[in-house]
Amino acid sequence: MIRAEGVRVVAGGRVLLDDVSFEAPTGSVTGIVGPNGGGKTTLLRALVRAVPLAGGRVTIDGEDVRTRSRRWIARRIAEVGQRQEPDESLTVADEVALGGLAEHGVLRAGGSSRDARIAAALDAVGLAHLAADRLATLSGGELQRVALARALAQGAGHVLLDEPTNHLDIRHRLEVVGLMRRIAPTVVVVLHDLEAAAAACDHVVVLDRGRVAGAGSPRDVLRPDLLDAVYGVRTTVIPDADGHPHLRFTLPAPGDPLGASTPLERTRP
Repeated sequence: MIRAEGVRVVAGGRVLLDDVSFEAPTGSVTGIVGPNGGGKTTLLRALVRAVPLAGGRVTIDGEDVRTRSRRWIARRIAEVGQRQEPDESLTVADEVALGGLAEHGVLRAGGSSRDARIAAALDAVGLAHLAADRLATLSGGELQRVALARALAQGAGHVLLDEPTNHLDIRHRLEVVGLMRRIAPTVVVVLHDLEAAAAACDHVVVLDRGRVAGAGSPRDVLRPDLLDAVYGVRTTVIPDADGHPHLRFTLPAPGDPLGASTPLERTRP
């Protein structure tokens, strides 16, 4: 389990996160959503001690990350960033093998154990047939899946994904969303796509200007009143046959109070 308790991050005189608390239970996918500048990526960085906390704490399986080394954290949490810019001279298999360095030294070790770990990771993301291909030849969607395979090879029990569907076309977006539940027991993912959050996540946390505006199941959180207030739009929710929400957004009409609202300044420390 990953848990944030009252997390506060201050940088350059601005409060980027203010009293943020949530849990990502083992065996679940937790989505972090919200407008640009709301603190989503900062929260992911706080979970792995990549930014200093001005208050609160983060625990991984009950251990406070402030008392642990970066290597200890890397053995338990794999990270996949927004854009993939790997060394294009590497093959797909070489890039995936790098994921094992945090714990196993897979790239250095070589042999059947290395090959089996790489093959299993690539098979899980549907890229086994591209193992020998150079990264320079891959599409954006394929590179994103290579990044997921690398996270798998790391062998961590938790994975953090920062907008993994960004810059992808519809097909590749659906493929990545479908893979999220398979790459690790516990996933925390930043998403702009609220439909993807509704479809793929067990829990959703809505961040607005560095604060938690709502948290819970997609059905409970992705509701018109909350989304209207956070995004400044008008939201219509249409449940499908399974009860999952489908969302439709429109701009506020002239004279609508939402249309006159302006973003608040970030809180000062």
